[in-house]
Amino acid sequence: MDIGTIAIQLLNGLQYGLLLFLIAAGLTLIFGILGVINLAHGSFYMIGAYLAYWLSEKTGSFALAIALALPAALLLGLVVERLAISFLYQRDHLYQVLLTYGLILIFNELQRIVWGNDVHGVAVPAILAGVVEITESQSYPVYRLFISAICLLVAAAMYVAIHSTRIGMMIRAGSSSREMVQILGIDVGRLFAIVFSVGAALTAVAGMLAAPINSVYPGMGENVLIISFVVVVIGGIGSIKGAFIGSMMIGLADTFGRVMVPELSSMVVYALMAAVLLWRPSGLYGVKA
Repeated sequence: MDIGTIAIQLLNGLQYGLLLFLIAAGLTLIFGILGVINLAHGSFYMIGAYLAYWLSEKTGSFALAIALALPAALLLGLVVERLAISFLYQRDHLYQVLLTYGLILIFNELQRIVWGNDVHGVAVPAILAGVVEITESQSYPVYRLFISAICLLVAAAMYVAIHSTRIGMMIRAGSSSREMVQILGIDVGRLFAIVFSVGAALTAVAGMLAAPINSVYPGMGENVLIISFVVVVIGGIGSIKGAFIGSMMIGLADTFGRVMVPELSSMVVYALMAAVLLWRPSGLYGVKA
């Protein structure tokens, strides 16, 4: 590969990894703090993409569509947590798997009722429709750079919130010891509702941002769910830092794997996960059992 191709694939890998981070960060928080295996997490990615498609069609503005869809995703996450997930905190993982799998079926059916089975596309905003010249014959879309920038800003905001705010302190404490948080008199129910809602909203934002570069189609959340679990396992359950590093590793490995060893591309990320687990069974930043 020439320098231009390497640069483009590197940017693609970073952009994919940063988008994965938005999904995996919420998933690792929900699993690490709430102790819930949420198979329906990918459904919020699908809903975010459909909201971006539907609202951009109604308003004619992609930015306005995201501004309207974000609070809707937060509210949906809160409703799901209160009406379903909150009953799983003291239940065995089998109950969690069964209920959240049922939520996948419900979300998929609601999506078909509201938006149908057609595949949709979302137009890239005109202001971000240009390209950046990498070499004389190669260029890179401005919108993909925009996605990377937004994801980096969200990652920075999460870092500040978790390390410099009271709610962040409670989240870190809950990730280390939920029992201690309860003993200290913190409203665990409220904390769990916030964590789940924010995790769902982050995933929905990833779907919104990805809508203009990927097709919007039924069941699209299941594909990202699997790879997000791989990221969480690599990074370590409950670790935001681990989710970030794991996302970058998976993004780059998947992107360069498709280019360099296309016949083995489907197994590259899983081989990477196996290698990490052989080295550190709890993940890169997971707590050792």
